[in-house]
Amino acid sequence: MSIVVTGATGHLGRLVVEGLLEKVPADQVVAVVRSKEKAADLAARGVRLAVADYNAPETFDGVFSAGDRVLLVSGNEFAKGRVAQHKVVLAAAKAAGVALLAYTSAPGTLTAALADDHRGTEAAILESGVAYTLLRNGWYNENYTENLAPVLEHGAVVQAAGEGRISTASRADYAAAAVAVLTGEGHENKTYELGGDTAFGFAEYAAAVAQATGKEIVYNAVPAETFQGILTGAGLPAPFAAILAGVDESIEKGELIVETGDLSRLIGRPTTPITESIAAALKG
Repeated sequence: MSIVVTGATGHLGRLVVEGLLEKVPADQVVAVVRSKEKAADLAARGVRLAVADYNAPETFDGVFSAGDRVLLVSGNEFAKGRVAQHKVVLAAAKAAGVALLAYTSAPGTLTAALADDHRGTEAAILESGVAYTLLRNGWYNENYTENLAPVLEHGAVVQAAGEGRISTASRADYAAAAVAVLTGEGHENKTYELGGDTAFGFAEYAAAVAQATGKEIVYNAVPAETFQGILTGAGLPAPFAAILAGVDESIEKGELIVETGDLSRLIGRPTTPITESIAAALKG
């Protein structure tokens, strides 16, 4: 039995592999990557590599074996049809007879367009009959803290979320939850709604950045159309900017508040506060 992680050189996938290496022998971990070069450090530590691409079904032939536990990290190529990409992995996993397929999804309360691919993938997984775990990951702290430069430059947090609140956690928290599922027992056919222990609004976030930096930082709530224009002006493709603006509209409606406690229970500790991620980002 191996534990197989797709997207293993991405931000989340790499953290999952690192977490697995603390719990199981390296030769039990398979990292599915598109480039061996990007995973050379993992190979050097004994992790087995499989080169495969969501866009090329034949590359998944032989990647999985009966009894494997698999983490399907959702793709980020929005324009290439993510549900079809995910079905490539699902079909190969089912054919091989894997013991568990865990999937990084989105909160069940999210109605923004971002959720559409996740709901489509979840439906395909349930229809397949493969034993599954749905890891409905909320938003990451790093979605905000990795973009502090313009906040500090302009003295403002700009979002289209109004007074909405959001339950974020660190990328490492979500990775630890995946590791707990992949190495634990009793997670078959379970759905976990994952998010941070404490929700916050963007005025609070601006205040936290101000406190950490000693700068005056305000929160400017703007309409979704304005926010979308700011994002495209910063170089984001229009379709992706529209998706992010849609997420902010969902935040305003309270759709990214997660109060289940599933994440802290899975990882056995409190989730990482946004203030801690702000401090880490400022240290660089």
